[in-house]
Amino acid sequence: MRLGVAAALVGGELVDGDVEVVDGRVAAVGVGAPSGSRIAAPGFVDLQVNGFAGVDFSAPGEDGYAIAGAALLAGGVTAFQPTVVTADLDAMRGALALVPATDRGGRDAAESGPLIHAAGGGSTAPVPRPRIIGAHLEGPFISPSRPGAHDPAAIRAPDLADLDALLAAGPVSQVTLAPELPGAAALIDALVARGVTVVCGHTEADAATAHRAFDHGASAVTHLFNAMRPPTQRDPGIAFAALAREDVFITLIVDGHHLADDTVRIAWRAAGDRLVLISDAVAAAGAPDGDYTLGGKVPIHSEGGTVRTAAGALSGSSLTMLDAIRNLHALGVPLAAALRAATETPARMAGRPDLGHLTPGARADLVVLDDSLEPQMVLFAGDPVA
Repeated sequence: MRLGVAAALVGGELVDGDVEVVDGRVAAVGVGAPSGSRIAAPGFVDLQVNGFAGVDFSAPGEDGYAIAGAALLAGGVTAFQPTVVTADLDAMRGALALVPATDRGGRDAAESGPLIHAAGGGSTAPVPRPRIIGAHLEGPFISPSRPGAHDPAAIRAPDLADLDALLAAGPVSQVTLAPELPGAAALIDALVARGVTVVCGHTEADAATAHRAFDHGASAVTHLFNAMRPPTQRDPGIAFAALAREDVFITLIVDGHHLADDTVRIAWRAAGDRLVLISDAVAAAGAPDGDYTLGGKVPIHSEGGTVRTAAGALSGSSLTMLDAIRNLHALGVPLAAALRAATETPARMAGRPDLGHLTPGARADLVVLDDSLEPQMVLFAGDPVA
C-alpha cells in the first residue's frame, strides 16, 4: 500500500516522495515523484499523559485505558507513557497495577487493543490502543516547595523501600524526582541500574545539584521552567544547567499558557534536537470543559484551554500532541523539527529506537497530515485507525 504523500519525516528531515507499507512495516520511502501536499510522519510519542478523554490514569476505571487509548490514537499518538502523579503510596501502587501490558519493542499483547463494549449494545469489538511504553511516576519524591498541582500532603522523602514498592507494583519506565532532596542520589543510582529513565522536576535544585544528578544518570528535565527554581544571571538553577548540557533532554508544554512564546523559542534554540514535546494532558484533554480530577483526588477545572486547581494553579493541560506540534511550528520552528520533537526525540529519550521512526523495516505506526497539519490518516501496525 502506498500512502499518497508528497514527503515523509525520515531521520528528522522531510524526504520527498511517497511511502510504501507492506505487512505492517514500512517497505520504502522516497518512492516516486512528490505529488500533492500531504506528508507522512511517525506516530507521535507522548511521554507525559496524566489522562485523556475524561479518564484520569491515576484512577482509570475498568475501561479507562481503552477509552483514552482510542482517543489518543485517533489524534496520532501511537505510543505513550501514562503518568501517575503524587498520591499516597497505596493509591499510586493501585494505579500502577492497572497499567496494561507494556510494549517492550516486539509484537506482544499491546499490539492488539483491549475489548470494549460497543455503544448501545452488548457486543465487544477489538479496539487498538497506542503502545504503552511503561508508566511515568511524577512523584512522590518531589520538592514540597514546588508541588505545582500535586497534593502536598502526599509528597514523600526519597526512600529506597518506597521506591521498590512502587517499582514492584507495575511497569515503571520513567520517574520524575527532585534531585536536591536528601537520599535522591541513591534513588537515581537505583533507577539507572534498573534501566528506568530518571528525570528532574518539581525541584528547587541549583545548577551544581543538577549537574551532579545528570552526571549520575538523570537524563532529562520535566516541563522546563514550570515547577522548578527560576534561573537568574548568577543563579542558573536546574533550567539553565539542563539547557547548557548536550546530554540532557528538555521536555516542554507548548500550549500557550505554561510558557511565553519567546521562552519557547529560546528553549528550542538552546536544546535543538534535545527538545521533547509533552502534552502533560489531564482527563480534560479531548473532553468538554468542566470539572475533573488529577491523581484521582485533586479537583481541577478546564475552561478556555487551561486547566487549573481551585487555588488557580495550572494543573497539566488540555493539549493534544498535534496541537503542541502546530503551536511549536507557529512560533517559527521548522516543521521537520517540530515533528521530530514529537516523534524521534521522545523515542530517543525513552530509549526506544523501535518507536518514532519512519524508515524501511520500521513498524508502520504513522500519521498522514495535510498542509494545515490536520490528520488525514493514522496507521497502527499498518492498519488504518478510524
